[in-house]
Parts: sequence; C-alpha cells; structure tokens
Amino acid sequence: MVYEKQTFTVSQLNLFIKDILGQIPLLNSIKIKGEVSNFKHHSSGHMYMSLKDETGVLRAVMFKNSAMTLKFRPENGMQVIAEGRVSVYERDGQYQLYINAMEQDGKGNLYEQFEKLKAKLQAEGLFDQVHKKPIPQYPKRIGVVTAPTGAAVRDIINILSRRFSTANVCLYPSMVQGDGAAESIKKAVEYFNNTNSVDVLIVGRGGGSIEDLWAFNEEVVARAIFASHIPVISAVGHETDFTIVDFVSDLRAPTPSAAAELAVPSGEDLFDKFRNIELRLTSSVRKIFENRRLLLKMYVEKQIFRDPVSKISEKNIYLDHLSRMFENSVTNILTKKGQQLGVMSSKLDGLSPLSTLVRGYCVAKDSNGNVVKSVEQAKSGMEINLTLSDGNVEAVVK
Repeated sequence: MVYEKQTFTVSQLNLFIKDILGQIPLLNSIKIKGEVSNFKHHSSGHMYMSLKDETGVLRAVMFKNSAMTLKFRPENGMQVIAEGRVSVYERDGQYQLYINAMEQDGKGNLYEQFEKLKAKLQAEGLFDQVHKKPIPQYPKRIGVVTAPTGAAVRDIINILSRRFSTANVCLYPSMVQGDGAAESIKKAVEYFNNTNSVDVLIVGRGGGSIEDLWAFNEEVVARAIFASHIPVISAVGHETDFTIVDFVSDLRAPTPSAAAELAVPSGEDLFDKFRNIELRLTSSVRKIFENRRLLLKMYVEKQIFRDPVSKISEKNIYLDHLSRMFENSVTNILTKKGQQLGVMSSKLDGLSPLSTLVRGYCVAKDSNGNVVKSVEQAKSGMEINLTLSDGNVEAVVK
C-alpha cells in the first residue's frame, strides 16, 4: 500500500510536535538541573534564561505569576533546579522549558570563580572609593577599548560625536570574548597609559552570557585597570550585568551607550550654559553703564558744574576766614610766649652774677682765667684780672 505524503505548513508542524510533547507525561512535569545563563528579567515580570551544563543548553521561561513565588533572584552562573513542562514555542519552532518552580542548587563554577576573585581583590582594597579617580569634565581625547565591530563601538562613537564633537576618539581594537581576550584588554589599557595619549578610557562591550563577559572578570584586566593613571569608565553588558571590572573602575556605566554619555558633557547643554552666561554678563554690563550714567548725570546737575565760579568764590571766602584764624592764632601764641619770656628773664636776672657786680663787688681771676677765691691763692707780684660791673681792670698783687 502506498501512502501519499501530506504537505504541512511550518505552523502546523510546530503544533503537531507540541501536541506530541504534551502527550508525554514525563515532559509535563520534569525537573532540570543546570546553570543559569543569558538571564533577563523583563519589564513585564517574565523571566527569560537558558539552562546549561557541560555539553548542552536549554531555553527556559518563567512567567510572572510563577516568578513572584521565588525566594531568590536568579543570576547568570547560578546553579538551579527548575521544575516545569517541556513544550514547543510555535513562533520560533524551538522547544523550551516552561518553569513553574525553581530552587538554588549551589553556585556554578564561573560564579564561584567570580565571587572568589571579587572577595580577594576587595580585601586588597582595589574597590575602595579612596582610589577612584575623578572623570575629567571636558576631556580632549577619549580612549575606547572594545571590539572594532558591533553595536557597542558604533553606539559609543556616535554618542561621543553627537554630544561633544570637539573631543578626539581613539579606538584600540581589542578582543572582548574568548581565549586571549583578557590579555588583549590588558594590553590596550597599558598602551594608553604608556603613551599618555588620552584623558579618559572607556573599557567594555555589549551584553552577553557570563561566559561572553568573562574576560572582564579576569584578574589581569582588573589589576591593569587599577594601575591605570588614566580614569577608567567600565561599560560591560547591560544594566543588570556586573563584572570585576565594574568594581575596580573609577566609574561604572550600565551600558556602553551610557559610558559615552558619562565620559563627555553635552555640547548642547554647554552651548545653553555659555549662552546664559553671555546674557547675564551683557545684562550686568548694561546695568553698570546705566548706573554710571545716572551717577554722572547727578554730578553734572550739581551746583559746582552749573556755576563753578560761585563755588570758587565760596572757597576763597572760606580761605580768607582760615587765614584770619591762622594770623590770630599766631599773634596769640607770640604774645603768650613773649609774656612767658619776660617772666623767665626776670628770674634769670635775679640769679645772674652781674647783679652782684652792680652792687660793688668784683671777680678776681688769675692769668689762666681761674677765679681767685682765697687770699692764699694771691701771691705777691701775681697779675690778676678784676671783673667789675662795667668792665675789666688789670692789677698786680703787692
């Protein structure tokens, strides 16, 4: 007997396979053990992920109602046991696990390595805030360490060019995934530091699984970034992705696009800022000129400017008054000093030896001018000088 082959549409085949899987009791309630990868918690509340082991990968989804019952937050690299049913998603033609419940089953190998290195570097102080360098406000040159192709580098360059076109972008093409990626990133960071050719560094790549991002969890990359004297902005994966590089960098950006936003100021914002400063300066200058104009007008309207001769006459009158006061003061002082001089002269006359001489006395001096005070000093034949009230007389002692 010959059977004619029937032609199916893709949708019919997918539904047929879905019905077959639904008839297998084992697949309607099954537990799967694996490591979480490519985890995404959608804004709808649904959780999308992959479960993997050493040789295989299984797509999985956990809808909002089931996800709300979880007592932990799934993370990439986490080892879990998921319970649910296996079915086909007709649109994609792929079978996946629809998870009803999930529990932790220890941690995956990569996650354990991540936590171990994180604890080690944190204990050494590589994550301490004291080591964080400030990001320059107006960088002239921006270094980018990422893959030369892909959305990440395009987004970074486009945003930098749009926001701050005066800055030069220097791209160091680097491996960001797979064997040799860590050394490639390390070499790029060291190149920029050795050449001192940029003001700030953006190091990163687009999103991916924990395996895809693992180069940014390598110790050699972490230590190269910590040793960098150039400020480093990490830009690895999506907002929910965290790597060792995020902790050791000077600033963490949730995405490569956000890193470009953080690295440079907005040209439009700067233009508006400088425009506002210009307007304020112009307004201030105008106010100053207006105040000076009003002040000048006030001075011009003063009496001295309208009739300067009368003001000079007033000052002349005042000057005459001061002159008279000065003359009177001088006269009074001279009179007072003259009176004081007369009194002092009278006292001085009373003490003067001339007054004594006027009463008939004289002063005898020897030839050397010494006063002869005693008869014992007067020797016979000695010449002496007698000072009288009206002159001197020469005499000889007998």
